[in-house]
Amino acid sequence: MHKVILTVGNSMMGDDGAGPLLAELLTKAPASGWTVIDGGSAPENVAHQVQELAPQLVVVVDAADINLEPGAVRLIDDACIADMFIMTTHNLPLSFLIERLRETVPEVLFLGIQPDVVVFGFPMTDPVRLAVEAIHADLCSGQAPQAYARL
Repeated sequence: MHKVILTVGNSMMGDDGAGPLLAELLTKAPASGWTVIDGGSAPENVAHQVQELAPQLVVVVDAADINLEPGAVRLIDDACIADMFIMTTHNLPLSFLIERLRETVPEVLFLGIQPDVVVFGFPMTDPVRLAVEAIHADLCSGQAPQAYARL
C-alpha cells in the first residue's frame, strides 16, 4: 500500500514549523513505505503531486490549536477540522485541501500537533520538537498513524 505524509507549515513561525521539521526528518531518515511531501505554507500547490502518486493513505501533519498541552498530538476528526482554528500560515483552510485529496485518495487523516508559540522569527519550542521527533520515530518503527488518540 502506497502512503504519503503531507506536511504543512512555515518553519519561520516557531511551532508552525512542526510539519516542515517532520518532512526534513523523513527525508534524512525515511520511514519504510512512506513518501513525504512538504507542502509548506501553501499545501494546495502540491495536492496534484500527492494525487499523481495515487496513494491509499495520506496523513496531513500540521500545527493545530487543539486546546491541549504544547506538543500534544491527536488525530483530528473531519467534523472538527472546518470548525477549529488551524495554526498555519497557508492561504486555504485545510478542510478544502483534505476534501480535494479525498476525491482520489481512499483514506485521508489529519494529525495535529498543539503549538505553544507561533510568532515570526521565534524558534520551535522543545515540546513541539520532541513531539515531531516522536512521530518520526513512530513512523520509522512501523506504527500506524491511526494508533494516535483522536480528538
